[in-house]
Amino acid sequence: MEPGSAPFGSRLPEIHVPPPGPASRGLAERLRRVESRNITHLTDAWPVFWEEAAGANVRDADGNVYLDLTGAFGVALLGHSSLVARSAIEAQSAQLIHGMGDVHPPTKKLELLEALCEVAPWTDARAVLSSTGSEAVETALKTAQLATGKPGVLAFVGGYHGLTMGSLAVTERAHFRRPFSRRTYEGVGFVPFPGADLSDREDASACLEQVSESLARGAPNGDPIGAVIVEPVQARGGARIPPPGFMAALSDLVHESKALIIADEIMTGLGRCGATFASSRVGLTPDIVCLGKSLGAGLPISAAIASKQIMDAWPESDGEAVHTSTFLGHPLACAVAIEVLGALRSQDVASRAESDGSRLLQALSGRLAEAHCVREVRGLGLLIGIEFVEGDRPMRGAGARVATAALAKGLIVLPAGDQGEVLELTPPIGMTDEQVECAVGQLASSIEEVL
Repeated sequence: MEPGSAPFGSRLPEIHVPPPGPASRGLAERLRRVESRNITHLTDAWPVFWEEAAGANVRDADGNVYLDLTGAFGVALLGHSSLVARSAIEAQSAQLIHGMGDVHPPTKKLELLEALCEVAPWTDARAVLSSTGSEAVETALKTAQLATGKPGVLAFVGGYHGLTMGSLAVTERAHFRRPFSRRTYEGVGFVPFPGADLSDREDASACLEQVSESLARGAPNGDPIGAVIVEPVQARGGARIPPPGFMAALSDLVHESKALIIADEIMTGLGRCGATFASSRVGLTPDIVCLGKSLGAGLPISAAIASKQIMDAWPESDGEAVHTSTFLGHPLACAVAIEVLGALRSQDVASRAESDGSRLLQALSGRLAEAHCVREVRGLGLLIGIEFVEGDRPMRGAGARVATAALAKGLIVLPAGDQGEVLELTPPIGMTDEQVECAVGQLASSIEEVL
């Protein structure tokens, strides 16, 4: 296919000037003068500034066209600027953009809550809306404490649940935690996630034993444990898929201890892993589910959902909500999320993600089979990881080096894993055969070039 012959969204990469081009570099200099230096990584090779996106394509400020294999942090599962989102935004923006979510609720807030409870894994579900995944995790942690009376939490090494103070407490990586360690809740214990140790990848029984011991012993500060938070598949941790039987056994252990399971499905939920909830695919039985990212198809919205029995641990509002926010139930975001949930069924999103993911995984596995630095290519649906090693050790920073090389070839990808040893792919559904072929070839070329 000739560059530019396909509609924008289905195109192959078109690099007119080596990225980042002069326009992106100029914008980076402007950004450096106004944004905290902590936020955006600015170098001679990174980043490019986005100006337009559709489907699997992004166009930068210099006119380069990229193939986006990140789905913008997994948000664009339906594709960038999807018709689902644009139609809902257009209709709702002409009617009501902002409301008073916990005082005089927008109708769209109610309609979204009904839609969420309809797809939830309980017949009597209740939900709390918010704007970000971190907020959904905060809601879930508060709910679990109210429902169990136990503030302690058990989380997993490699897990990522957000960076607000409550969610940071259950996010294990020292890079995020260290600057704020004196303010972080000390009642969180961490146990290994099976597969994270290259020397003992399949020892799920040892991980379960540590879970059992931790539940009995309590949190490091002595608090009893009332919640275990886990991603059905660790996303930012490196697309780590638990071995068969692990999540079912974990569910049994946690429920025997009278604690609750919080499934962080912010990345894995709503079809990305081949099912409405990835928990169902890996055998996890959650008590609370957190959703976000693709729920808003580009607009900020998230939710924590549980059964009525658990959610009723919250007191009834007496006119002043215990947990709320200004943009709770934002009508514009709610309108989009309602359509996303409808598309989940009408567009058969989960099945398409499973099919597209299998196609991409198979192509990558075949192309990289002889690469000495590739330990494993793994995935569930459209959450895929390529893990790099040096001998029997993780190759620190390999994902970032490949991501930089791939950007020059017109691919947008991101590193993952505790040591940046994984390249993570979370593309949208509907990539063409030509786009998949191009992505696989350019990724393999980038790996060969820098590793």
